[in-house]
Amino acid sequence: MPCDTFTPTSKVGEVALMNACMSAPVSLDDRAVYMRPLPDGLEPLASGRGRTLFTEALLAGTMEGYFRLAQQFHTQADPAFCGLGSLVCALNALGIQPMRRWKGIWRWFSEELLDCCKSLEDVRRVGLTLDEVACLARCSAVSVTVQRASPANGDVIRTHLHEAATRSDGPVLVANYSRRAVGQTGDGHFSPIGGFHAGTDQVLVLDTARFKYPPHWMPVDLLFRAMQERDPVTAQPRGWLLLRSPDPTATGEISGGPGSLS
Repeated sequence: MPCDTFTPTSKVGEVALMNACMSAPVSLDDRAVYMRPLPDGLEPLASGRGRTLFTEALLAGTMEGYFRLAQQFHTQADPAFCGLGSLVCALNALGIQPMRRWKGIWRWFSEELLDCCKSLEDVRRVGLTLDEVACLARCSAVSVTVQRASPANGDVIRTHLHEAATRSDGPVLVANYSRRAVGQTGDGHFSPIGGFHAGTDQVLVLDTARFKYPPHWMPVDLLFRAMQERDPVTAQPRGWLLLRSPDPTATGEISGGPGSLS
């Protein structure tokens, strides 16, 4: 009796259905992939070592930005939605109120609301560039600093990482980097950064593609080199976004240090 076609009419029937479903053969699609192992040198957050790094960073005060991101942490809804998924985490963590209804009576950021700069179908087909994610953030009334990674602004990334990691009311940093350059599969990717461990000079990458890689620790120098890889769509280096809650007195202009875009 196929377990997906039988409707039980009694408790005995429910038990029979449960037993039938448990004993039914499961067909595994061998063309589909369930996660991938992290490359050597990237420590999963949930491992013993990963948890030790988290505890040490927490005690050192460099995980202050983690908790609001963690409570809004979100798995991207499509393999190409890393930019959208990272932005959803950041916007909700910053407490930005969307001016559009999500579902029911609720206003809440989800990926389907982030379509002001590029259609969701186009994002699903080709993804997003750094400028396009910045455009989506601006549409949501966030203060945006855009930085393209280069050897000239290596000190800027550390300043921004420190600010995002040490302030519970500070900005959210979203990294745009090449997965290939850090030993992972794929290429261009976006992820929020959840904290910093000064002793080992590593950041906590909150990978929104949780179906592929778990949150993990990554050396800052490795991440920064991966940010300098060029996006084939724009022929420009990748980089990062620093997103802040809007300042009521601000004019809406984008500010930034060396390498920033206006």
